[in-house]
Amino acid sequence: MGASSSSDQEVSSDRRLRRSRMLRKAFSDLAGRRASTVPVAALQRCLSLRFDEPISSAPRVPDSFPGLLEKIGASVVDVFFVAENGGLSWVEFVKGYVKCCGRMAASTVLTNLLRVFALAVNKAGHQVDLQFESDEAGYCKVGGHLMPADVLMLLWMCWTMSWSSKVRKSPKEKAALFLPDIGCLVLLAVVSCADNGSSLDLWNFDIFGSEVQLPAGKLVTWALATVPTLPDCFSPFVHERLGNSTISQVLGQTGAFEFIIGGHHFSRGMWCTSTYPGKAWAISLTVRNALREEILKHCFCSNRDKIEESLLYRSSHHGKGLNRFWSNTEGYLGPLLMLVSGYSGDSHVANNRDKKWVIGVLIQQGFESRDHFYGSPGNLYAVDPLFNAYSPSGEEFQIYSHLHPSARVYEPRPKPVGLGFGGIIGNERIFIDEDFARITLGIMLWTKLINRGYLPVDAFISEVEVWGLGGTKAKEVQVLFKNREQLFTEQRRKVDLKTFASWEDSPEKMMMDMMNDPNRVQREDR
Repeated sequence: MGASSSSDQEVSSDRRLRRSRMLRKAFSDLAGRRASTVPVAALQRCLSLRFDEPISSAPRVPDSFPGLLEKIGASVVDVFFVAENGGLSWVEFVKGYVKCCGRMAASTVLTNLLRVFALAVNKAGHQVDLQFESDEAGYCKVGGHLMPADVLMLLWMCWTMSWSSKVRKSPKEKAALFLPDIGCLVLLAVVSCADNGSSLDLWNFDIFGSEVQLPAGKLVTWALATVPTLPDCFSPFVHERLGNSTISQVLGQTGAFEFIIGGHHFSRGMWCTSTYPGKAWAISLTVRNALREEILKHCFCSNRDKIEESLLYRSSHHGKGLNRFWSNTEGYLGPLLMLVSGYSGDSHVANNRDKKWVIGVLIQQGFESRDHFYGSPGNLYAVDPLFNAYSPSGEEFQIYSHLHPSARVYEPRPKPVGLGFGGIIGNERIFIDEDFARITLGIMLWTKLINRGYLPVDAFISEVEVWGLGGTKAKEVQVLFKNREQLFTEQRRKVDLKTFASWEDSPEKMMMDMMNDPNRVQREDR
């Protein structure tokens, strides 16, 4: 009991062997002629991130942020590597790598991220109030506070590290770094950590002009509870940069990266504009299973056509209504992400239409037409203006998708037609009517956010989008399903004209004969 299998031991041994070879090659590439030690400057250049000047200025970016990225390499080396006489021996090189990429608790990795961030941003000329105190057991306690703009730069640094480890480019190619709009995450940190966070105006909060102080201890607790996979960006970043040390040196010297801030790489739509990667990344920070990698593919992919292939339904393009929705999502059996944009209050009041919000539903399977709840537990999200995740367990969250029955039968208690998520029939957490015109939000966390109360909210829908997260295999299965359904439809529409070729066999002649002499007995030919 508890003993690992031989296959697991072989995989672990193989992984250690590949890592050892990678470190040997990285040490050799960085050492160059000085085969015994690695120059500190070479390692700093390998781990740094340098970009061209930004070609867009929306949203606003602090002036110190590009300098922060350039100082990441120097900060990582100063915090984790011990140099002697301007160089790193093989032993110190491996020790520093283990400090960065070794197995450790998420809280420790997050503290390491904060240490790198504080040192890098100070080197870039922007001071932050963070203090670190280590005890005898080696645990590092974080003190001080951060401003909302500092939290934004911290999250952007984590985004850039994830992007750098996911996007592999050759020296001759130019990679475009896209800094997304992640104001929803920053706003959640302010609401969760600030003393008067619950009284903020969510739609008019100025991240850069706010003087709200967020205690570092509360911020660490918030990050571990709300975005638990945020620290996962650090170890892959260091590993990939060392694994591509030769490429990193060339890119660091030529500046072959393009720096794009808030640019529009995608088609119009609430999920495919500049807000798309930030919202997708925020959702991925709450997911621990294989879905996270699929979502991250959408975050860091600059190929619009490839991303559009995953779009199953958009109400502004395919049309509103349950029938249009069903014709585009039926047969897709993989995980789905559904986003709904709406606004509360009177639709004729311009102020209400401007205060739009976005909620999301992440489900593990496709939709089916049933008159009861079904499916495995999923996730509900408040996406904008404030991000938050609601992850129920068991049967507390299931799916309800019911269409009008094809055969009209008497139902003493007809089931509601529409889409429902969570709760029970008649008291759903989210329910969308069959016209996709109105949505009812039950007693949920973002219901308190929208109307600051506990009663269900009846709101108006602006846009509905459904994205497939099952990869190419799920899309191929849906295509086969649609082709089969199309074939059955065409077969049902076909009429055998030979049956009506003869007048004697036609139904019209039989009806006329019955009208002429209804008492005449006709014997059937056998």
